[in-house]
Amino acid sequence: MTEPITQSEINDILWKACDTFRGAVDPSEYKNYILVMLFIKYMSDLWKDKREQYAARYGGDHARVDRALSRERFRVPAECDFETLLGQRNEPNIGELINVALERIEDENKEKLEGVFRNIDFNSEANLGQTRERNRRLKSLLEDFANPKLDLRPSHLASNDVIGDAYEYLIARFASGAGKKAGEFYTPAEVSALLARLVRPKPGDRICDPACGSGSLLIKVAREIRSPNFSLFGQESNGSTWSLCRMNMFLHEMDSARIEWCDTITNPKLIEGDSLMRFNCVVANPPFSLDKWGADYAPTDRFNRFHRGIPPTSKGDYAFISHMVEIALPGEGRVAVIVPHGVLFRGGAEGRIREKLIQENLLEAVIGLPATLFYGTGIPAAILVFNKGKTTTDILFIDASRDYADSKNQNRLRPEDLDRIFAAFTAFKSVPKYAHRATAAEVKENEYNLNIPRYVDTFEPEPEVDIPAVQKEIEDLERQLVETRREMAGYLKELGLAR
Repeated sequence: MTEPITQSEINDILWKACDTFRGAVDPSEYKNYILVMLFIKYMSDLWKDKREQYAARYGGDHARVDRALSRERFRVPAECDFETLLGQRNEPNIGELINVALERIEDENKEKLEGVFRNIDFNSEANLGQTRERNRRLKSLLEDFANPKLDLRPSHLASNDVIGDAYEYLIARFASGAGKKAGEFYTPAEVSALLARLVRPKPGDRICDPACGSGSLLIKVAREIRSPNFSLFGQESNGSTWSLCRMNMFLHEMDSARIEWCDTITNPKLIEGDSLMRFNCVVANPPFSLDKWGADYAPTDRFNRFHRGIPPTSKGDYAFISHMVEIALPGEGRVAVIVPHGVLFRGGAEGRIREKLIQENLLEAVIGLPATLFYGTGIPAAILVFNKGKTTTDILFIDASRDYADSKNQNRLRPEDLDRIFAAFTAFKSVPKYAHRATAAEVKENEYNLNIPRYVDTFEPEPEVDIPAVQKEIEDLERQLVETRREMAGYLKELGLAR
């Protein structure tokens, strides 16, 4: 029996396939084509595997096989599978043929995949070049994915989630090379894991990410539960990224996740009746200090999310924070959001909103992270944790900015760093040089400024200088110098070089 393909082998094959586009197409564009092709290959191999299993079970009875396949979690229409497309790779309209196959796959799986491929055009001259070059690239892409080792049937995979993990791997690699655009669709895995722990998800929870990107953070929170008893919800404004998120959920077998394509602030679509949906856990890595986030819309917001104040037009951080706090379930909702440090201390409208959030006893913790953790920006960030079921008026401040693995282009939180943060958060106690449990009176005295150095003193005093010991060391050095000079003079005299 052939050895199952490992995660690293799949990753290497997929990354090599990127050479088809590298240097000619921007990574922010060609990631869509690579990831969609992985999706088609996985669906096709799994569908083929299912068909073979049912054929063996029902002795080749095609009617029974087709009836059994119709009850599967997805369907691949005839002549829309990867092998058919590979056989058509020399056709002059191969881009159009791929588009037609994707459209038919959507139609057969409307409840799970409707609209997912609408933003990805394999016949795009703007993205893939003129006809000759486009056809060459698509042929090469199909042939790369036809690698015999890339057999994605479950019996050939080392684990059940190897495809979902490969998808995450590719998204992370694309993010590392996509510059400022990276933050639009990916949060580093270690940071996602930390947020997932901080909101303490439990079986039965409804979990939401209102700026969900490719969905990696939602998946991390779901995995933290270690039970299938949860429901996922997300909102994403970028059409291509929304598509990636839907596919990502499908590959991780989280088909029931509801991911809406919308602007969270100006047009939220997670609605129940005439009200916003409420959630047990709310997490997000929203765009930092988003300009033109919808301030003109805020005063007439029908959900009254900005009753604490309207954030500045040029900085949308508190718009997302306000939304997240509002959609957390009263009495128990937990919120964890990544923010730039300016959110902690900027004045004006932001200062007034911050003050009201603290006075309402919603803020539970402020956690400072190391710089250069996030793709596309080197600035340090912080995590704000809100809790609508707080049992104390105190706020915990953690300075985790000095604990990380240093790398050339991007820093990384290590498992021990994550454990230390979470242990301090759970204990909710002061730790010298690391954490401080501040009272409401302290925060008020600081005029509701949450700048972490105001609360966590990380200053390391210089060791006291022993003056007598230093003086003695100087005297010893001077005696040694005199002796060395005397010896040197003797040597020079022997050589006849003395003056």
